[in-house]
Amino acid sequence: MPHPPSIVEVSKEEIGRRLKTLRRDRNLTQTELAEMLGTHFTAISQIERGIRGLTIHQVVRLAKALRVDPNALLGTGTKRRSKEDLSEPRSSNRLLKRLQRIEELPAAQRRIVLGVLDSLLKTHGRNGTTGGR
Repeated sequence: MPHPPSIVEVSKEEIGRRLKTLRRDRNLTQTELAEMLGTHFTAISQIERGIRGLTIHQVVRLAKALRVDPNALLGTGTKRRSKEDLSEPRSSNRLLKRLQRIEELPAAQRRIVLGVLDSLLKTHGRNGTTGGR
């Protein structure tokens, strides 16, 4: 008869340490991560300090935002990301910041910037180039 799975308890403090490390590895502030999740930075701070626990749903959302397997937060696996994978969230974060700055422009300037982007994207789609990537 197979043995039942072992029960693994992971402390809030340990999850908090892992979250902090993963967030910093991706050059994200608590505020930036909180914005990605639609929450306040204090929630991230409380998790990182081990004051607040997480539901499974929250673990999955955090893992998606950090682009890691949930096991990276829970410490139940050894899946590692490549350096290339680690740089991707930083690029996405830079793009998000730029988009936010565009949204803050006056309407006329925003239309100009979006027109240029639309033109570039249309050209990109027509000739199938990847812009050097």
